[in-house]
Amino acid sequence: MSSTVDELREQVRDRYAAAATAVRTASDSGSCCGGSAALEVDQAFGAGLYGSSEHSELPADALAASLGCGNPLAVADLLPGDRVLDLGSGGGIDVLLSARRVGPTGFVYGVDMTDEMLDLARANATQAGARNVEFVTGTIEDIPLPDGSVNVVISNCVINLSVDKPAVLAEMFRVLAFGGRIGVSDVVAEDHLTLADRAERGSYVGCIAGALTRGEYLDGLAAAGFTDATVVFTHEAAKGMHAAIIRATKPVART
Repeated sequence: MSSTVDELREQVRDRYAAAATAVRTASDSGSCCGGSAALEVDQAFGAGLYGSSEHSELPADALAASLGCGNPLAVADLLPGDRVLDLGSGGGIDVLLSARRVGPTGFVYGVDMTDEMLDLARANATQAGARNVEFVTGTIEDIPLPDGSVNVVISNCVINLSVDKPAVLAEMFRVLAFGGRIGVSDVVAEDHLTLADRAERGSYVGCIAGALTRGEYLDGLAAAGFTDATVVFTHEAAKGMHAAIIRATKPVART
């Protein structure tokens, strides 16, 4: 692995470790949501992308730690009994919301590589009384779950941060049961933007420079084996860069 790849991964880890620490520090000091303000997150990202009814379901620290670019639960069509995986689960906002939707017969895993975020997420799960969840240490390029162990994969503005996106898409396909589906929020570039164009619009750790184009996303999903893939832009994150909803299905039988 090149030093550039190592450096990018550590920059991402450091940024999210700092985010978790800021939230916990603000919470411990009694300053409501001060952590999220200290992160200087753009309005295209964060807890504001969730509805007020969802806010009421969550601990304040889960909301404060939200750095996503959308609300994947709005399109994941979660049902009671679903087994769900959240890639890059952060402070646990999407895991906890999912846990309520799948109910006691379902289960939700959160995978994250940042110890500080995992500690925060576990504390939030305890506060929320969520028993059908588990937070697991790991990377989204090498998911620590067995083949076919979930039937839904969600993620919120994390795949763009990966240093090996084909590996992430392949791992999503692997852990899904046949007939399973993905409902992902991510930052996606318009097809005409080059890598240099994307880098000019924002940093890698800011979820901009590492974003795929719509065409690259669709090609990558197809290469991994997914079908019925769609990428729908929702709102602008930077010029020519959009928060988007990505859907796809793992076929019932291999094609």
